[in-house]
Amino acid sequence: MNTESENKFELADEQDASPASEPQIHAATDAEMEALNSEARARQLPTGAPTIESLQGELAEAEKRVLLAHADLENFRRRNRREMQDQLRYASLGLMNEVLEAVDNLQRAIESYEKDPNGDGLVEGVKLVAQQINTVLENNGCRKIEAVGHPFDPNLHQAIQMQPSDEYEANLVSADLRSGFQLHDRVIRPSQVFVSTGPVNK
Repeated sequence: MNTESENKFELADEQDASPASEPQIHAATDAEMEALNSEARARQLPTGAPTIESLQGELAEAEKRVLLAHADLENFRRRNRREMQDQLRYASLGLMNEVLEAVDNLQRAIESYEKDPNGDGLVEGVKLVAQQINTVLENNGCRKIEAVGHPFDPNLHQAIQMQPSDEYEANLVSADLRSGFQLHDRVIRPSQVFVSTGPVNK
């Protein structure tokens, strides 16, 4: 009895240990590997995702737009520099036109004097030109500095001499030897003046 049972158990062990009970290993073909790789790529890149080629194309377009923007900016700067240079170069155009009108009047006065030296043409012409030039200066922000009778101001006046005066008190300008001018708020030429020291002591 025991022998038969042992034989049955041995037979069962041999059947369990047979090669047929081991798992079968299947070698994947090239087609199957390609299919697996395609599936993996599809999982990594969603449908419609940009490719390397499309990204390179977009990069090239972006670089082109940057170059065009730089070129436009440089043209804008060059145009602004040219316009600014022209404005500075011809800033006095209006002033020159007004001065030329005064020069024309002066020339007419000279011609009038040459025709009639004993006439008043030259004097009247010169007075007219002087008045016209003063008007031109005032229209362009250049005005004469008032000096005589005003307190001496070293910012506006250049003292040439101190002298007594019965007409003006001490430290007042008593005479204007050369008129000074201001361009807006800036002194472009101070007045050359005599400054009073007060009345003469008797």
